Amino acid sequence: MSSQAEVIARNARKAGNVLKVLSDEQRIFILHKIHDALKENAGAIKVANEVDLKVANETGIKPSLIKRLDLFKGDKFEIMLQGIQEIAELEDPVGKVLMARELDEGLTLYKVTAPVGVLLVIFESRPEVIANITALAIKSGNAGILKGGKESVNTFREMSRIINDCIEKYEPECHVPVNAVQLIETRQDVSDLLNQDDYIDLVVPRGSNALVKQIKNNTKIPVLGHADGICSVYVAKDADIEKAKRIVYDAKTNYPAGCNAMETLLINREAKNWEDVLTNLITKGDVTVHLSEDVKEAYLQKLQASNLLTDKIRSKIVLAEESDFYREFLSLDCAVKFVNSTEDAISHINQHSSKHTDSIITENEASANKFMRGIDSAGVYWNASTRFADGFRYGFGAEVGISTAKIHARGPVGLDGLVTYQYQMRGDGQIAGDYLGAGGKKAFVHKDLDINNIVL
Repeated sequence: MSSQAEVIARNARKAGNVLKVLSDEQRIFILHKIHDALKENAGAIKVANEVDLKVANETGIKPSLIKRLDLFKGDKFEIMLQGIQEIAELEDPVGKVLMARELDEGLTLYKVTAPVGVLLVIFESRPEVIANITALAIKSGNAGILKGGKESVNTFREMSRIINDCIEKYEPECHVPVNAVQLIETRQDVSDLLNQDDYIDLVVPRGSNALVKQIKNNTKIPVLGHADGICSVYVAKDADIEKAKRIVYDAKTNYPAGCNAMETLLINREAKNWEDVLTNLITKGDVTVHLSEDVKEAYLQKLQASNLLTDKIRSKIVLAEESDFYREFLSLDCAVKFVNSTEDAISHINQHSSKHTDSIITENEASANKFMRGIDSAGVYWNASTRFADGFRYGFGAEVGISTAKIHARGPVGLDGLVTYQYQMRGDGQIAGDYLGAGGKKAFVHKDLDINNIVL
């Protein structure tokens, strides 16, 4: 007798086999209907989200998680809906010809994009991920099995009900199968599904370092994800300090609970007016700065010399520990250290970072290029905030997650990261035995063709 997990996984495989042969128009159709259904039911979703927020506050969940849980704070819900529409209208990622090669007359080899198959996506807190992953999975022809965090269970249930009802309603019209998106609730479901490597092709954990490590240690299925988001910003010797103040402030305070928020600030001690960057963080952003001993001493001296040292600033200064430079604060805290050169900054970041996103602030193009070539992270920026590391901002519509691995996808993973490729050969009765290397005398042509005009 099959287990519940096997039934879920097998149904997902069957759904994926249907999805991958549907037209882009059929997939676009259902995504617009899902968008409309979620928008029309915003009131019900908000009620469910408020229940989750109430429980979270009563049970003492960390403020950073509560911020992620609140679906209606600011324009988060509207951006979620916009993301579905943008994903729907993106170029079809399935069936793109990546290579075309004539092996012989009438015998042509094609390298063509194809869906990964079945995705198991596990995430914490953020309920908008349900809509993001649903849209990305369907658009890329993949079936999805989604598991949300217990913190968002009520929002999760309401949104999943709306999405599944919508798919069921329009299945006769667009043929997107009901099991294209399945939603599970318990940790036991996840544990059992991690054993379904015959049916599930990729696991995407979105959440804490502990979650990602747990998943990787308990499955044979390939895992795409990142652990901590330890992002650094380096204020170089030739930095424009006004730019540095704006970029550093945004990178730390715009959304401190995000994995793309700055956690470490590196400062070249020769940068002019570098102390203004710290003062701006403290006075405007209410950030607690964890300063290395030499930074603390130099900073206090500068403030005292200019009579700018206040009780507010003094209260926001703590002495950094070495562990702070390996730490993802996810709060209004930041570790700060002096470095002597771009090379030193590169060395520090490559040793301490989680290979997520790092940025240099400088007016020196040579230094910027050296930094961007030297940093071994998924995202490397010049004069820009690390907060840009996001699928929506990259124009992907949304992201299934952010990968700090090097294979098979890196950085914010949108549609391109949810397809693989297959080789398709089209012939007219040819056999290998007629050719050199397999007993025959015919030579291969091996002529590359222009892929721009090929439609399969």
